[in-house]
Amino acid sequence: MMRLAALLSLVLALMAPAAAFAGEVKVAVAANFAEPAKAIAARFKARTGHDAALSFGSSGQFYAQIANGAPFEVLLSADRERPEKAEAEGLAVAGSRSTYAVGRLVLYSRTPGLVDGRGAVLKGGRFDKIAIADPRTAPYGVAAVETMRKLGVYGALAPRLVQGTSITQAYQFVDTGAAELGFVALSQVARAKGGSRWLVPAASHTPIEQQAVLLKAGAGNAAARAFVGFLKGPEARAIIRSYGYEAP
Repeated sequence: MMRLAALLSLVLALMAPAAAFAGEVKVAVAANFAEPAKAIAARFKARTGHDAALSFGSSGQFYAQIANGAPFEVLLSADRERPEKAEAEGLAVAGSRSTYAVGRLVLYSRTPGLVDGRGAVLKGGRFDKIAIADPRTAPYGVAAVETMRKLGVYGALAPRLVQGTSITQAYQFVDTGAAELGFVALSQVARAKGGSRWLVPAASHTPIEQQAVLLKAGAGNAAARAFVGFLKGPEARAIIRSYGYEAP
């Protein structure tokens, strides 16, 4: 029994340093990246012991919060504009910005056969409402508007648009039937069965280059720095690709 107790004490002593160094990082995550971020956070926890506390929302809203002192330590934006701006305005650590994913836009409906493989439904008018994310705050909303303008249908469709505050809400409009179809992120429907969809050609809009940056609030946090580094590694990249993104 004494030997067993001594062995247990040794194991606990060896585990103590790891527990002492485990920390937490507060991460602001673009809504389109919610599911892969959860998977990456779980793998990050398993590999490092650090917790990643994830918050989801639109990139524009997060930037406004960060500029007003919100204590986020890492920003995973749905564009490159906000991370660049954060660096330029001294809200982020210089040189920490990198592209973690390139997103793809999809025109999606839960109704089989409604959306064709070329997006011609946008000119056919067989629907009442089409959902998009708010282009003022969400890069996927910008891409949706650019796509419709390129197809020459934006003017006709503008009265039918239902705008979500984020790409998550835009998807919810489609999923609940509030809109018959909508422009959503491929990651949101990559694993969904049924329905109908059109993968929008990348050339139809400005590339959705999603960048991450270490914010000043996380500069001294080892967990925050570790998360930014983990995001660039092979395990995170494999998860990112599995959700339909391109991973640099």
